[in-house]
Amino acid sequence: MDDDTRSRRGPFWDVLAGRAAPPPAAETLGWELLHVDPEQGVIEVAFLAGERFTNPMGVVQGGFLAAMLDDTLGPALVATLPDGHFAPTLDLHVQFLRPARPGRLVGRGRVVRRGRQICFMSGELLGPDGEPVAVATATAQIQTVAAPPARQAREPARPAR
Repeated sequence: MDDDTRSRRGPFWDVLAGRAAPPPAAETLGWELLHVDPEQGVIEVAFLAGERFTNPMGVVQGGFLAAMLDDTLGPALVATLPDGHFAPTLDLHVQFLRPARPGRLVGRGRVVRRGRQICFMSGELLGPDGEPVAVATATAQIQTVAAPPARQAREPARPAR
């Protein structure tokens, strides 16, 4: 981890620096940062699509591919934001190009246009062979947010008396 990562603050940078736990959705998808350039608004991430993500035909179910694209495009924008800001997705449009087999998938995302509140992103998800399996565009809204509560382990359920 470089000094730039340690000095930046915000949800994206806090996870990378180990100051915050990764989001559960990112953990489920096997999210791994490969490259980020916040000045250019680009990101490259990897996901691990396991057998548990497959449909009855043995290919990765489209909802998981959409989630991977959302978890590519969102961080491309969030990495550019100052501390205290977040950008929930307002719209995600996914086009599936071909079946995705289980394995390592790579997402590439970029911020196409960033306004004061509304931003547009685009990206692609590459299969294990390096060829696109899906593409997406998204719209997000920059919001000022309070820090989320720290994620803690849940206590085991207790039987009712």
